[in-house]
Amino acid sequence: MERRLYLIGFMGTGKTTIGHALAEELGADLYDTDAEIAQAQGLPIAELFAEQGEAHFRKLEHDMLSELSRRDPAVITTGGGAVLSAANRELMKASGMVVHLTASLDEIVRRVEQDANRPLLQGERPLRARVEELLAARAGLYDFANWTVDTTGRSIRSITAEIKQNLASSSR
Repeated sequence: MERRLYLIGFMGTGKTTIGHALAEELGADLYDTDAEIAQAQGLPIAELFAEQGEAHFRKLEHDMLSELSRRDPAVITTGGGAVLSAANRELMKASGMVVHLTASLDEIVRRVEQDANRPLLQGERPLRARVEELLAARAGLYDFANWTVDTTGRSIRSITAEIKQNLASSSR
């Protein structure tokens, strides 16, 4: 892998887990935009959201993505909302290959229901309703990806194998 590989997708689709496995298998550095922002700011993402708001976080996210887009070879996992910015989508598409990870609604709800560190899922409404609302609001924003991989009910090994096969096919 000579450039960058971006993993995008809604929360709970496996970006972090698959990113770790892919970076190891490809011998590439791994960067998680949320982890990099939290480290640079000295605050967890949930606290950044609460104290400084989503708009400020989205600016930090864009700045971090810009910085990471110059590192290679790298696997870069993004927060689920990174695609909300057209500038982020253009940056990722121009500087690497983009894989959109998906999962069924039931699988996403199952994966995120015990995670209190997801600020956009906090509130009075039932979790499933909040996930459905966010998915609807982001419909089409992941479509710029080079390809999509459904992670529902699949092993890490089968997912990384599919991604590596697509990478090999696209580099020919």
